[in-house]
Amino acid sequence: MQRLLHHDDLGKLILRLAVGGLILLHGIDKLLSPASITSIGNMLDAMGLPVFLAYGVLIGEIVAPLMAILGWQARIGGLLMVGNMLVAFILVHHDELLTLNAQGGWTLELQGMFLCGALAIMFMGSGRLAMHPD
Repeated sequence: MQRLLHHDDLGKLILRLAVGGLILLHGIDKLLSPASITSIGNMLDAMGLPVFLAYGVLIGEIVAPLMAILGWQARIGGLLMVGNMLVAFILVHHDELLTLNAQGGWTLELQGMFLCGALAIMFMGSGRLAMHPD
């Protein structure tokens, strides 16, 4: 039992599958709903940024999560997901940064968990249970 509870590589795999899998679902939704990319482009345009940068969300929510899930360049995938979440905080959730929900939790707890999970992947790497351990 002691040995099973000290399996860092299994913990890293679970983290990669959870964070990568959940963020990937958001990316698939955006890929299937082009209006969401247009909406992100409009937000960028309102900030004076090029609209084509909206396609970067597909890197942060499809490519990067797949990198993490597979364990191929997981640290880079983690970095890309961190960047994606920071952009989401700035573009979409800036008004909610200091707010609480009806249950007393942080309004952005899901986004915060995605950000922290991606940071953990970035710093810890894939572990040995990966396509290309790092």
